[in-house]
Amino acid sequence: MKRGNCIGVMGVLVVVTSCDVLAQPYPAKPIRLIVGYTTGGPTDTTARMVAQKLSEHVGQSVIVENRAGASGTLGKERVASSPPDGYTLLVMSSGDAIVQALFAKAPRDLELAFAPVSLAATGTYVLIVHPSVPARNVKELIALARANPGKLSYGSSGVGSSVHLAGELLNVKANLKILHVPYKSSADSARATASGEVGLSFPGIPGALPFLYAKKIRALAVTSKKRVAMMAETPTLNESGVPGYDRYGWYGILAPVGTPKEVIARLNAALSEVVNVADMKAALNLQGLEPQTTTPEQFGAFIQADIMENAKLIKLIGLKAE
Repeated sequence: MKRGNCIGVMGVLVVVTSCDVLAQPYPAKPIRLIVGYTTGGPTDTTARMVAQKLSEHVGQSVIVENRAGASGTLGKERVASSPPDGYTLLVMSSGDAIVQALFAKAPRDLELAFAPVSLAATGTYVLIVHPSVPARNVKELIALARANPGKLSYGSSGVGSSVHLAGELLNVKANLKILHVPYKSSADSARATASGEVGLSFPGIPGALPFLYAKKIRALAVTSKKRVAMMAETPTLNESGVPGYDRYGWYGILAPVGTPKEVIARLNAALSEVVNVADMKAALNLQGLEPQTTTPEQFGAFIQADIMENAKLIKLIGLKAE
């Protein structure tokens, strides 16, 4: 396609950029995956796994760049202000959907500033308790909590985090009053549960396994609606007396709004290819994740539905942005 034929109105930056992209094979240079959180966390880990496989698939370097700060907003700003050419992408997590729901006018509104590419992976949490908690299953935990309102406490990775809302969803659906104790990370809350500092918490599976193997905690249920392969014998909350309970983490890729549909389609196809290969699936499973890809349209609808569910829960529990 000739550039002259592509441009309809000179001076419109998005159109010019789009035409530059379409004038050459994509990708023709390195791609950056922007993570709005620090290195070593679950979003960063997932991004680096995807980056390695994506680089092998497309024949260009895929570089992970961490722009931590302001609950992921700095990363969003970096991507939203980049040329819409498919070379700077956002790695979004379920935590970003909470931020969007928490703020009445969230910086860089997801629907206005970004174009969905695909969901990449999902990961459940696991409800763990300290051995001193006299509950061998979820029904016993519910009975204990109801008999002792405000006496039990659960740890999370911070106010407004995914696991904070996992605990509050249990409170809402089971009509409980288990107190929230925020920590700096999910790993810290798991350690606090193993030491007995709090009675229970909802870490990701990898964070719970070492304590499970050491018998410092008990796993009562996973938080997703379906059981997971890594803990196939552990029931879900949904089947353990909390019908309709379904909470899990997820990760996906977004591009700046205005990115050409052809580029979005190329990225979507590449992600679907690399995320679902056997060795990538095995690597994700070790992190407690399951590969899950979508069309761009499906991912867009998925994000909006998650934001709406978060907003309902946030309003119900009276959580306010600090």
